[in-house]
Amino acid sequence: MKYLITESQLDKVIFRYLDSQDYNITKIGASTYFSYPEDEFAQIQYGGNHSNNELCFIKKGLIEAVSSFFSLNSYQSTRIVGQWVKKKLNLEGQMSNKIMSSQWSLNLPSEY
Repeated sequence: MKYLITESQLDKVIFRYLDSQDYNITKIGASTYFSYPEDEFAQIQYGGNHSNNELCFIKKGLIEAVSSFFSLNSYQSTRIVGQWVKKKLNLEGQMSNKIMSSQWSLNLPSEY
């Protein structure tokens, strides 16, 4: 039996999946980090010291997990994760999403 799932329904299911990941959301300086408890690397970083503060960096492993679990391509997964970040942080406007393949790029800085 096949089911037709609308894009908005799929987005809601993926949002629930991301909500269930139990991320710590930490603001350090101009950036907001989404990381697992006790992990020194973020899964997602929003903002930072960039010419355009509307950037969202997403760990490649997270995109691969969402893509595999929900049978999506990386573009679709990146778009949906970016929308989830906007919803979690109550953001409006345009945001660029970038996949980060190196975990060191998402190293959590020490709080000061």
